[in-house]
Amino acid sequence: MSNPTQVATIIIWATLSACTLSTSCSLALAGPVARSPDVPATTTATVPPSDTQPATQRRPRVYLFRGALGPIFSRGMDRLTKRLEEADIRADVYEFTICRIIADRAIRDFRDDPAPITLIGHSMGGLCALTFAGILQSENIPVSLVVTIDPAQASPKVPLNVERYINIFLSNSILGGGDVVTEQGYQGHYASFDLKEHQEVTHIDIEKMDSIHEQLITAIAQLATTPAQSKGEAAPLRYVVPPDAPVELWDSGTPQFARSGDTLQRLAALNHVPLWSLTQANQLSDKAPLAIGQRVIVPRRLLPLVATSAASIPKR
Repeated sequence: MSNPTQVATIIIWATLSACTLSTSCSLALAGPVARSPDVPATTTATVPPSDTQPATQRRPRVYLFRGALGPIFSRGMDRLTKRLEEADIRADVYEFTICRIIADRAIRDFRDDPAPITLIGHSMGGLCALTFAGILQSENIPVSLVVTIDPAQASPKVPLNVERYINIFLSNSILGGGDVVTEQGYQGHYASFDLKEHQEVTHIDIEKMDSIHEQLITAIAQLATTPAQSKGEAAPLRYVVPPDAPVELWDSGTPQFARSGDTLQRLAALNHVPLWSLTQANQLSDKAPLAIGQRVIVPRRLLPLVATSAASIPKR
């Protein structure tokens, strides 16, 4: 990596990575919150929910965090923030260095208006999103969705208060590459997407993928209208996305049981998912025979929780 700009970026990133996002570090590094000029600042005051508005209809609140040198290299977070606001979703983007300050503010806001919370972070911002979720866990506050985009390798585990976690990363990335796992006892939805075979994707543009933005906006809007807890079985998913395949944000796997004549090809067609997703999730070849009653994990798209039971078994 001979490019001087890239070398300087790595040095700065490494220096910032040494910061553990403690309160003292946050205060020292914070400074003013840098925002994209095309993303208007939003007030920190919250609007009290209407007495007639059901809890499941509260507008979601999204906190987004840039990585190191975020105003330069994490501009995708600004674009996503603007698109969320256009979809009537409350969203704000911050520097990762003030993670704990914003978390404290989020706790106060949640006490006033317990709206569904989503956390999204790129690079060191991904580390921040997980740290943020852990802070909320200590206050018994649930997190509807956490999305990390090529997070730092030093990122903490997914805490137990997270209902859904999605990691989109590059395992061969120097600046990111965080292959995040969950805390022991985690029962939420988990999906990990490694894009290392997508040579066109790099650490500094992975958070700018429009297809991912569109899926996240739809999912956040849907999840705001659902109950906070899920009793269904959720099987974790871990994928290396093939180079010619689009990134589909499944949120977890759901078990199905093979019937007479079933094959992975048939189940893939019935569930409208690519065959490679079944071979990887079940560690089977695409031509492997299936016994009647054999348990097969099928990826499920990020649907509202109330729809999980209906989506788990396709009609035939």
